[in-house]
Amino acid sequence: MTMIDNCIIEETSLSSAWVSTLRHIFENKGTEITPFILSLRNFDESIEVRSLLDRLLKDYNYSEISTVSETIFPQSLYEYCNKEKDVFFEEYKNNLHRIKAIDKSNRSGTYFERLISYGMDKQKEVNQLDIIIDSLNDIKSKRRSKLQASIFNPFIDHKPGPYQSFPCLQHVTFYKTSSNELILNSFYAIQYLFRRSYGNWLGLINLGKFIAEQTNLKFEKLNCFVGVQKLDEISKTQAQEILFDINNLNT
Repeated sequence: MTMIDNCIIEETSLSSAWVSTLRHIFENKGTEITPFILSLRNFDESIEVRSLLDRLLKDYNYSEISTVSETIFPQSLYEYCNKEKDVFFEEYKNNLHRIKAIDKSNRSGTYFERLISYGMDKQKEVNQLDIIIDSLNDIKSKRRSKLQASIFNPFIDHKPGPYQSFPCLQHVTFYKTSSNELILNSFYAIQYLFRRSYGNWLGLINLGKFIAEQTNLKFEKLNCFVGVQKLDEISKTQAQEILFDINNLNT
């Protein structure tokens, strides 16, 4: 398989970042970029591009963008809980069995579950987001290594078998700048552009905004490091058709 050698995308719009990545794969030989780096600021979206992608995902029987994003950060539940952090965490854990029942891909867990209840059992689980928030709010804390959260759990995730859809996101880290800005770094072993990337990036943006809100910081930038960025199951011809439709949105 022909691989596309490294790519760095810098954008100020989530929609433009996704389109730029799709265009880069289309214009080069191969369907996989290794490595891939996204650096995103401002986090604007095009309603037209997002709606178009959601329609295409539905045609392929894939989850819509908001469904994917909420596995990383359940924004709708956060708002339902009036943005009260502790209530939000507890409500999510109380409803986790329903979340897993709705979507079979969540049977092994969700990304947000790993962020707030990482471990092997209820007696030893760790709320990594609470630790990060407390550390950022502690003006005496200088330990940057505390500002990271793991997703991949080798005790659970190293399973036999040729396919395993979860977790592709390995871990996240946070960085507080001297001007009180927050940067979120995310690390993926593999990422699927068509069916997952837009929703993944939206979920990470909402996660960054949440941590910034809880720590009185400004969420400044999302960095996403990907070992292998895949076009996915669509062909180059289908990618060209999507780009054509997106170009027509602007005419």
